[in-house]
Amino acid sequence: MIAYIKGKISYKSPTDLIVEANGIGYRIFITVNTFRQLGNATEVQLLTHYLVKEDGHSLYGFLEAEELNIFEHLISVSGVGPSTARLMLSAMSPKDIRMAIIAENETILKSAKGIGVKSAKRIIIELKDKLLKDSGAVSDAIAASMLNSENPAREEAVSALITLGFLRPNVQKVINAILKENPKINDSGELIRIALGQLS
Repeated sequence: MIAYIKGKISYKSPTDLIVEANGIGYRIFITVNTFRQLGNATEVQLLTHYLVKEDGHSLYGFLEAEELNIFEHLISVSGVGPSTARLMLSAMSPKDIRMAIIAENETILKSAKGIGVKSAKRIIIELKDKLLKDSGAVSDAIAASMLNSENPAREEAVSALITLGFLRPNVQKVINAILKENPKINDSGELIRIALGQLS
């Protein structure tokens, strides 16, 4: 198995690269996310997934371990091939896909080309438990709250409380409960004040 390839980029496009390593040019399929992160780099080290099929062998490359992890989870789902997985990872970040699956948010998954209702349901059914185990998520409710929260003060409050020495799972649980009861709170200071009273 090829774990990674490090070398000079001799060709680059939003869908694939040719990386020269030890005199050999490897064609590596990438996502748009990886392409954007590459910027103007002339050399690269990519984590790879080597796929063997009856009609040929292919290499898929990723700059981040999280993206490779989600890609490998997605292609393990019946009916989801590498092309579809790449499209999903080009349209959304690995974190967004992970949280959408954990929160059972079919709408977000269906926003990727090639993913319909049946595919979205299958992805959720087959991957939700695996991703919960991987991420160490405390509960479905917390994950859903994290995904659906559009309150910019939330992350500020969570970060501040963790810096103060509180454990992330406990902080997230308290903050989510506060926002569930008072969804209009948009001041991180207020959130921290209320949370401190419940965490102490």
